[in-house]
Amino acid sequence: MIVCEFCLQYVRDSECKLGLKIPKGMSCREFAPGMDKFCANPKDFVSPNQIVQMAQYFGFKGTELKKVKVMAATEEVIRTQTAAAAVPAVS
Repeated sequence: MIVCEFCLQYVRDSECKLGLKIPKGMSCREFAPGMDKFCANPKDFVSPNQIVQMAQYFGFKGTELKKVKVMAATEEVIRTQTAAAAVPAVS
């Protein structure tokens, strides 16, 4: 498993869209995590903690883990706002 598999810049079985070398460890200065890389099915997303625990399991640390935390928190806000907008107002 490589950090690139969770990054939006990675082209499967190829290389980084930014032209960077594929790192051997779980760190990359241009890492851009994507929710779809962690949860292929959007319904699998339960909470930001779930995503953070997955990232830690795979070996993310430092800056990369911080980026995953921000991505997961942003996804939670988006889903909360979407759910609130879908509920009809009671009059």
